[in-house]
Amino acid sequence: MDIRLLEATADDAAELLVLQRCCWVQEALLNNTLEIPALHETLDEVREGIRTWRVWVLRQGPRLVGAVRGRLEDGAWEVGRLMVAPDLTGRGLGRRLLEHVESEAPAPAERFELFTGAASKRNIAMYERAGYRLTDQPGPVDGHIRHAVFLVKRRA
Repeated sequence: MDIRLLEATADDAAELLVLQRCCWVQEALLNNTLEIPALHETLDEVREGIRTWRVWVLRQGPRLVGAVRGRLEDGAWEVGRLMVAPDLTGRGLGRRLLEHVESEAPAPAERFELFTGAASKRNIAMYERAGYRLTDQPGPVDGHIRHAVFLVKRRA
């Protein structure tokens, strides 16, 4: 499977929006809520995310099949929007994206942080295998799944 990892550009925004909707519909079903920001973002908001986060995409030929983003926030490298096309899950692409986004964290990042749905057992298991631990959320956080769980990993 020839899959390339590339930094996202504004030209990727429309495809990212489609992939995001495909991936987060499954999260909505698992977590019994449509209150997932990724499902409601506009194309302009996806473009803004590419501008304000570091974003990487996976391409299989011309097809965008995965993505992840990261940004430095209060000493933590926040990992977000990790997604893999539903027909390609279970092939290590999510793990590849997670390893890459972690490797791109700037030196001041003391830890990695992310959110996922409380009922997203497969996601939680992958993050725990990668060294993340469930912890209390640091207070009310906008822009995440209602009833999300918060995971943290100390930087080595």
